[in-house]
Amino acid sequence: MTLRDYRDHDISGATVVARAAFERALDAHLSWRAGAEGHLDCALREAPKFTMAHVLRVYLSLCSRDIARVQQARAAYAQAATLPATARERLHIAAAGAALDDDFKTFNALLHELLTQYPRDVLALQVGHGLDYATGDTEGMSARISAALPAWSQEVPGYHALLAMQAFSLVESARYPAAADHALRALELKPADARAHHALIHVFEMTGNAAGGVRWMRDRLTFWAIDTISATHCWWHWALFHLAQGEVGAALKLYDRRVRVGRSVEVADLIDAASLLWRIELLDRDTSNRWQELASAWAPHIDDGYCTFSDLHLMLALVGARDWSGASSLENSLLRSHTLRTRYGETTRLVGLPACRGILAFGRGDYTRATELLGTIPAFARRIGGSHAQRDLLNLTLLDASRRLHRQMRPVAA
Repeated sequence: MTLRDYRDHDISGATVVARAAFERALDAHLSWRAGAEGHLDCALREAPKFTMAHVLRVYLSLCSRDIARVQQARAAYAQAATLPATARERLHIAAAGAALDDDFKTFNALLHELLTQYPRDVLALQVGHGLDYATGDTEGMSARISAALPAWSQEVPGYHALLAMQAFSLVESARYPAAADHALRALELKPADARAHHALIHVFEMTGNAAGGVRWMRDRLTFWAIDTISATHCWWHWALFHLAQGEVGAALKLYDRRVRVGRSVEVADLIDAASLLWRIELLDRDTSNRWQELASAWAPHIDDGYCTFSDLHLMLALVGARDWSGASSLENSLLRSHTLRTRYGETTRLVGLPACRGILAFGRGDYTRATELLGTIPAFARRIGGSHAQRDLLNLTLLDASRRLHRQMRPVAA
């Protein structure tokens, strides 16, 4: 007898026990909870030829800005490609292969085909949402979820995740009341949905309600800070709320006690650390020797040649640490990549190289060059992905460079 998943799709190679473990892994992935890999291990021990379990393993590695982790997906992909598969599963395998080949155009087309035929394929929605986020396709992000929603109801497992995805999409489209409504509805269905909490945090951020954001986060600490994959990033948001209220010391304490307390080498955590410390640096506050530790953690990624968003934050750490040799190495790596006819080559050409050179000029006190270079970025900035709140760092640096240049040019009183 052919088994079906909890949204009524045929699945190949599964058992009832393996299916239950797979659904737990999928739910953890959708809700940004820890433990997805462990549940997936259970599913594959029970059913080693469970095709969609191997596909999910591919996607768990692909959803990263760390090239080493992305490469881990190849083994799972190779195994999935040899297994019996339904038409839906074959589309997933083809999409994963396109992503591994850095062919995001084909990846996106295959996801569109998947969702046209199977609008309740929540994993396709999940990876499509991630693709839209990574490429800065704000309109596509919202349209993808909107097209699927009519096929869903709150009785379908995973519906809370669609609401949370759409909440974030609406934030990025500056539709803040609607975003809050979707996130709250998601939390009514699943209070432990860390992604929905994160979307609401963005609403507080983008509407300038820092005090409300702090209250929200404090009251719901156990939902987003414990056993989630987004805890460090949410602590980063809390620190930004402190900065918005002029509480720089409190933000620096969060850097030490939450953001860098475990000296994580995960790229996502390194991005948050560099972003927060740079914002504090722009306020002329003493960051002491923190930059040296952070730059050392970032150093192995200088030649990654994979993600422009990561490159920018790596350059922040190198410049913050005054590691001019490392910064020069990164610039040379970008020069080797910016002519490539790939997604990464394009984002390096449009944003990565000029932005990193602008950050480097800023660090060396050349504010004229910094403003010239960073001033070319806004029209293309969203192509590197991330949120408006994250990319705002480029605008903050440009504004500060302009202020410093103005002070340099101000006539000295006689």
